[in-house]
Amino acid sequence: MSQPPITTASGIPVADNQNSASAGSRGPLLLQDFHLIEKLQHFNRERIPERVVHAKGSGAYGTFTVTHDISKFSKAKLFSAIGKETETFLRFSTVGGEKGSADTERDPRGFAVRFYTEEGNWDLVGNNTPVFFLKDGIKFPDFIHTQKRDPQTNLKSATMMFDFWSKAPESLHQVTTLFSSRGTPDGYRHMHGFGSHTYSLINDTGERVYVKWHFLTQQGIKNLTAAEASRLAGADPDYAQRDLFNAIARGEFPRWTVSIQVATEAELAAWEQRTGWNPFDLTKVWPHADFPLQQVGVLELNRNPVNYHAEVEQAALSPSNVVPGMGYSPDKMLQARLFAYHDAQLYRVGTNHQYLPVNAPRCPVHNQQRDGAMAFTNGGAEQNYHTVQAGGTGVTGLGNGEPALAVNGPAGLYDPRGTDDDFTQAGNLFRVLDAAEQQNLFDNLAGPLSQVSDEIIQRQLGHFDKADKAYGAGVRAALKARGRNVD
Repeated sequence: MSQPPITTASGIPVADNQNSASAGSRGPLLLQDFHLIEKLQHFNRERIPERVVHAKGSGAYGTFTVTHDISKFSKAKLFSAIGKETETFLRFSTVGGEKGSADTERDPRGFAVRFYTEEGNWDLVGNNTPVFFLKDGIKFPDFIHTQKRDPQTNLKSATMMFDFWSKAPESLHQVTTLFSSRGTPDGYRHMHGFGSHTYSLINDTGERVYVKWHFLTQQGIKNLTAAEASRLAGADPDYAQRDLFNAIARGEFPRWTVSIQVATEAELAAWEQRTGWNPFDLTKVWPHADFPLQQVGVLELNRNPVNYHAEVEQAALSPSNVVPGMGYSPDKMLQARLFAYHDAQLYRVGTNHQYLPVNAPRCPVHNQQRDGAMAFTNGGAEQNYHTVQAGGTGVTGLGNGEPALAVNGPAGLYDPRGTDDDFTQAGNLFRVLDAAEQQNLFDNLAGPLSQVSDEIIQRQLGHFDKADKAYGAGVRAALKARGRNVD
């Protein structure tokens, strides 16, 4: 197969791509051999900094198709008509491991969807779990450090993980999910996705409702046993990547049913009064019996990337990207992520990362952002400042028709520890598992717990007991089977 002539990055033809220019046939190399210098310089810089979290990822393009009318909840144009299609990009990932780690490890899975709408990019950056370990973003760096490597040994540490979790009972709901069978999904096609946070929708009259987003796999839930996940981590550490890419290449396009739970502010206030649960707490779910699912559409993945680095590694999503007809919520974890994600992409990919094709919106862009590295459009000759409107714009609320958001009480630091209910929902999850799944949970927890101190074990067992006595008893029995008598 013939190849085009080699050129430098500036398009200059290269006479010889196999031999460096030297002073004589055996002499030292010449600095003037720019092709050699450019080739080595670029090679040295091939790797952009990997993501601190979600480093190991896979991605694909697809379409979102509206199947049900939700225009009464949102004026966003992508929902304007049944049958309307919007191009999408979806990045799957593991959370804690490095870029070269196995994608079958016990870990939450990232489920980050970009919708290229005519009003700009909407990014729904979630996980395969409806909850998370934390309810306040100020703890996030500390938590992630426990999932990384011990600063002395450079080894993963069960002690670090469970020392944190045992002192943060708010994590119990997600810990229960993580150590259940769903902690090791069978690839990316056979798992659900969730926006996890509470978001909002705004209709054309300025009414706001709060929503949770659900992506339910049409391929059916399939999970790996702990033993099979460990085997694949050694035999095929790219198992999930391979499965996704090959399925799309074969024309077996994976699909998810997209649904929402919907509630007004008054409904959530009444629910909180009845249950005691903060509806904006990321460690809690909204039970379907209280807020049933309402279908919105179908997401299908049907096109593989052509170049992994350009289209997956450089994909830069952020939950701050919402379009008119959408908004945020008082969820403290979400509020922290609105800043942190975009800031991470500015550092990792660059100031002008939104110009890259995978990140560029499919609609016109007009702003006064200029200069910086790789500013290859840079606004041309257009004015680089916005004309001041002395009379004001007349905009009220939060903009784009979104009404003002009420705030409660004086600004300050509020500590919910010791007063929030961190156990009931974890117990509810435990009780819906069948006997075999409960035993998997016990065994999966006993593995890393057997490696930590008695003090940490007792703290963690206390959380299991508060969720359900049978939960704690089952983990004790599994620990005893591993030689740790913790009665």
